[in-house]
Amino acid sequence: MEEFLTPAFWFAVGQIIMIDILLGGDNAVVIALACRQLPDHQRTKGIIWGTAGAIVLRVILIFFALTLLAIPFLKFVGAVLLIWIGVKLLTPDEEDDHSNIQGSDKLWGAVKTVIIADLVMSVDNVIAIAGAAQTSGNADHQMPLVIFGLLVSIPIIVWGSQLVLKLMDRFPIIITAGGMLLGWIAGTMIQTDPGLVAYLPQDKAWGYGLGIAGALLVLALGKFIMSRRPAHSDNAAS
Repeated sequence: MEEFLTPAFWFAVGQIIMIDILLGGDNAVVIALACRQLPDHQRTKGIIWGTAGAIVLRVILIFFALTLLAIPFLKFVGAVLLIWIGVKLLTPDEEDDHSNIQGSDKLWGAVKTVIIADLVMSVDNVIAIAGAAQTSGNADHQMPLVIFGLLVSIPIIVWGSQLVLKLMDRFPIIITAGGMLLGWIAGTMIQTDPGLVAYLPQDKAWGYGLGIAGALLVLALGKFIMSRRPAHSDNAAS
């Protein structure tokens, strides 16, 4: 039990909650769209059952992700994907990807829509949460970490999504910190890749160094891409 009170465990929990809030904001939109045609008395049921199904599905996906990350060089690939996800978080597209979410006037039809849409949208969450869970330093704690983090963050997303979105709009530093957090996790993942362990020092200083390098890389790429966008817009207008 004492092992669950270590700073590493709670740091990993904090990472999972922040990742799921930052990357899972779309889930609240999907749930709202999928359940919008339900009668008023069924909407709460649709939200609850759809969210429950999405949580179970995501836990299963993360279990497989944690297993796969034990394969040599897959952590490196996952780290590259995390950097891309972090940059994408800092440079959001203006296009709305939710226009194809169809509502249903049947309870289980809406629940099915929520679960399927969440499956399609969960890839970034799954990779990021699997990476964060591994920072706890104990393989036995990874799934409890994932489940606890999801149980805490999902209600925040579903019922507090508007507050979360307003906070992000008012304090953009939250988004920046989230993107850099993904870069940090990517850097630390590279150090523990089974295929690279023999070539990289395994002391904490190197871990912190790679984490900082990943965070700064995401920030630099994000700023570079955003600085290039106005030029493209001007060219398109002309």
